[in-house]
Amino acid sequence: MLKKIVFMGTPSFAVPILKSLYQNGYPVSVVYTQPPQKSQRGQKINKSPIQGISETLKIDCRTPDSFKNNKEEYNYLKKLGADIAIVVAYGQIIPKEYLSLVKKGFINIHASLLPKWRGAAPIQRSIMNLEKETGISIMKIGEKLDTGPICNSYKIKIKSDDNSETIAEKLSTLAAEKILDIIDEILTDKIEFKEQDHNEATYAGKIEKIEGQIKWNETAESIIGKINGLYPSPGAFFIYNGERYKILKANLAQGYGKIGEVLDNYLEISCGNKKSIKVLEIQRQGKRPQNIGEFMLGSQIKKGSNLNNA
Repeated sequence: MLKKIVFMGTPSFAVPILKSLYQNGYPVSVVYTQPPQKSQRGQKINKSPIQGISETLKIDCRTPDSFKNNKEEYNYLKKLGADIAIVVAYGQIIPKEYLSLVKKGFINIHASLLPKWRGAAPIQRSIMNLEKETGISIMKIGEKLDTGPICNSYKIKIKSDDNSETIAEKLSTLAAEKILDIIDEILTDKIEFKEQDHNEATYAGKIEKIEGQIKWNETAESIIGKINGLYPSPGAFFIYNGERYKILKANLAQGYGKIGEVLDNYLEISCGNKKSIKVLEIQRQGKRPQNIGEFMLGSQIKKGSNLNNA
């Protein structure tokens, strides 16, 4: 007998996992995703990546603003009688009363090695924290955020040139592969869920734009972590002569000068631990991204400038 699967997700990160289930013959009865958003300028409606792929695959897609006090969605899921719900970066809390509506529970694919980095921004926080590895955890959703029991975790290395975009792609690909290994085991009760060690928990709070501002008295390694962790959005930035500059890519270097000093004509900048960073790609406010050679041709930032002079 075919099983009924509910899929809940919103961003591009979730797309390969939904496609993997569909392409491997798992019957996704319905997809839930966040409602379409109006663009900042004009009235264009932007559907989530998951809504887009659901429509392409001709899977029924539902976009409630909230599940809280939502009798329509409660009754719909109750009537559906699904066997399992797969949740990937959905962006909404599933209320307690819904958790019993699915026979094998709501299974969440979380982009960290739980109990580390529970919460909204696990990929960004792990990179900003200069960690050497991350991964995915497959867990059963409980009443509190990311606290439920885990059946499997899978690790990957974080390389020095990885950023949030590349790590998200790697973890999404990994999750799309691993969900196929364990979904049948969950459906047939052949896998064990183990409680997390809650004493080891850390939290990955939502990223605020102001966190992206670079402080040149920090270590060069920390600044690189911020640049990589916040790429592509909201980005790490500095302000010079009243203008905002977003650093998109940079490497560690060994130059040394006054903190915030530009050490050469290719934007090597001295940091707080007698090391420096070498900017490779940058974006001036209101302009397109540029490689550093192109940027420096017309830039007011020259060798000897000090970027602490905002």
